[in-house]
Amino acid sequence: MTDLQIQPEGSQSQLLGDSPALTRVVWAARITAASDVTVLIQGESGSGKELFARAIHMDSQRKLQPMVTVNCAAIPENLAESMLFGHIKGSFTGAFADQQGYVQSAHKGTLFLDEVGELSLSVQAKLLRFLESSECEKVGSTITEQVNVRVIAATNRDLRKEIKKGHFREDLFYRLHVIPLEIPPLRERIEDLKLLLVHFTRTLAEQYRVDAPEYSKAALKALKEYHWPGNVRELRNFCERMTILLSGQTVDVDNLPVEIKTARQAAGKTLLSLPENGLSLEKLEIELIQQALDKTSGNRTRAARLLGLTRDTLLYRMKKYSLT
Repeated sequence: MTDLQIQPEGSQSQLLGDSPALTRVVWAARITAASDVTVLIQGESGSGKELFARAIHMDSQRKLQPMVTVNCAAIPENLAESMLFGHIKGSFTGAFADQQGYVQSAHKGTLFLDEVGELSLSVQAKLLRFLESSECEKVGSTITEQVNVRVIAATNRDLRKEIKKGHFREDLFYRLHVIPLEIPPLRERIEDLKLLLVHFTRTLAEQYRVDAPEYSKAALKALKEYHWPGNVRELRNFCERMTILLSGQTVDVDNLPVEIKTARQAAGKTLLSLPENGLSLEKLEIELIQQALDKTSGNRTRAARLLGLTRDTLLYRMKKYSLT
């Protein structure tokens, strides 16, 4: 089990798992924590990006200083600059007093910018200036402030695609992309599911003061076959539901949510049907490889996992078909 841990307020959650996909990211995060380098955490919603950010902060020399979390998606565009960098009294309607921003509040600590891809281009420019100089100005002020902050950003968007669309600054991307950490979705580390399942169920049973349910082999198999689009967050919610509704009982396939049972039934059906006039296996293989590369933005390691291949096998087949 990995030992990089987090303990956010009011919980005892941990980053649990010993799958190779998770272990590689934890190893990189542990090394990264020892420095003040900027980090960009990428991953799907519910995969644990904020947990990793807090783990890095708590494993760093700044752990006794504040970690300020900013949900960039929830900041109104017209107030984003003020909320990040502060404002002085009278700088705009409603500015009744001087106010420091999230950046100043995180002085000597860590600033976590969650969903950084949601910031407007104008605010991105201000953020870039701050990252390059560690200096900022409150809205309405001409006085430059020096702020000592370690920045960790996170996003569930493909920022390279956002750059091509003109929605994200390329220079800011490379300034954030110093140490990229890609959190694997639960389906890519499904071997961790049982460990997480037991942990969440026991923890929630203690919280609600009920007996923890158990899971039949058939139920566990169905859970491992499920795609988990909501990732670890969805798994925790599932465990909470089972703990409340089936405390002290054995959870079987019939007790599983309809979406999990439906996915299990679909998994038992034939993936494709052979057309009457046949098909070309070579063309099919090329198409699947290209789809896997598109889904992973060209990440060959992840593409290989999607195809059930080793990375070396994928590279061999790409070379065979002259795919780049």
